Amino acid sequence: MQIKYILVVLLGLIAGSVNAQVLLKGTVYERGSGNKLSNVFIRNTNNKQLALTDKDGNFSIKAETGNLLIFDSPGYVSDTLYLIDLSPKKIEMVIQSIALREVKISSTKQAFDAHKEYPEIYTKSKLYILSPTTWFGKDAKDARRLKRYFKREEEERRIDAVFTRAYVGSIVPLKGSDLDDFMVLYRPTYSFIKGNDNTSLAVYINDSYKKYLALPPEKRKVQSLIGGN
Repeated sequence: MQIKYILVVLLGLIAGSVNAQVLLKGTVYERGSGNKLSNVFIRNTNNKQLALTDKDGNFSIKAETGNLLIFDSPGYVSDTLYLIDLSPKKIEMVIQSIALREVKISSTKQAFDAHKEYPEIYTKSKLYILSPTTWFGKDAKDARRLKRYFKREEEERRIDAVFTRAYVGSIVPLKGSDLDDFMVLYRPTYSFIKGNDNTSLAVYINDSYKKYLALPPEKRKVQSLIGGN
């Protein structure tokens, strides 16, 4: 009888825990324009759940009251949300001042190894012929999207590690915002960085500087490329 009582209590606790953690939903917008933002990276710091917004800015993530969510997207100020309730959320992200410069040319990012930090994503993203859920299930699809996101992040950090402000500034006679704009305009691709050495990179930077000088002054500014944002 006592064993049955203990089992009932345990089942009740488990059920309560499952019910407390629900699927929080919401939409992420750009403040001011109201544009819906896709591929915003969302992390629940309490239960380590991860999510990305879809093409319509919508997201869903397991959470409970008292959790803290962090929203990240290149070009926007990171936002945090403390959950006091689980009603659908409307998140507005602010464009980061000189966002392209700060995001694209930063060389201070810490080493990032998604395989070590989020191994469950790579497990869930695997495909098995005899398992339809790994092909069509929402968790599996979301895991594959996150896997692609991590791959892009790793590639961007690889570029940041070699295409630094100090290195580019030692080759071209630009300083301040002019150097920042040049680095955004002529940021190399990951495939180029992967397949070339420092000598090739130096040649690329010199060639790019010649193209930069050939541009009219108004075309040398990043702001003109992003509509003044």
